[in-house]
Amino acid sequence: MLDVIALPAFNDNYIWLLKLRGDKRCWVVDPGEATPVQHYLQAQGLELEGILITHHHPDHIGGVEDLSSESTTLIGSFQDVYRLPSLSLQVAAGDRFQLLGQTVQVLEVPGHTLGHVAFFIQDQQPPLLFCGDTLFAAGCGRLFEGTPEQMHTSLQTLAQLPEETRVYAAHEYTLKNLEFARQVEPDNPALQERQQECQELRAAQQPTLPSSLALEKATNPFLRCSEPSVIQAAREFAEKEDLQDPAEVFAALRRWKDSA
Repeated sequence: MLDVIALPAFNDNYIWLLKLRGDKRCWVVDPGEATPVQHYLQAQGLELEGILITHHHPDHIGGVEDLSSESTTLIGSFQDVYRLPSLSLQVAAGDRFQLLGQTVQVLEVPGHTLGHVAFFIQDQQPPLLFCGDTLFAAGCGRLFEGTPEQMHTSLQTLAQLPEETRVYAAHEYTLKNLEFARQVEPDNPALQERQQECQELRAAQQPTLPSSLALEKATNPFLRCSEPSVIQAAREFAEKEDLQDPAEVFAALRRWKDSA
């Protein structure tokens, strides 16, 4: 079984480190800076075998060069090769590769960026999803390059994964996201319970991640665009009573969140 360790970076990033118990090899996901990884490797006596990159933003790749050697495998989207020319493996939707004896499936999830990918490890119990800045706990990423339709489709792709899947997003945005989610669905009891639990975790300086896909589907407004309560809230924000299409509901929610 893989262990997944959160390495905090910057103000609110998480670099995820993957390792097998009793094995000195490890991988990291989206190392925006090298220092937290280097300190952990030295303290634990680990060897960095490879790096997974979900997208090209500096807070996700800033540490790649300092962490890489000739023996380090770098895996990222074929669409980001112009920004990451040192990629060992350029991947696209449906590709699979091996990581510490586990099969990793690549999902293309454009929206935040056009080349954004997610990495899904199904054979773990529960399965693991490393989704970068596409799906957050109770939220989703801003649309810097893609369209609302693309991001909605990407989120629906993730929503089809097993509900027990652990969601490893790249930022500690949960409390802010939950505040917005409560604006959208103030009467959602699952949201109220989650907000209390996450407030307690942060007060104890603990991560609110990983989440689970089941929890996201119950509390994340961006995965609930077909729910009557979310549709009604989006209608009121957009001042459009005939708003019904889930992708248009998503677009209204994203505009609302961006203006909040």
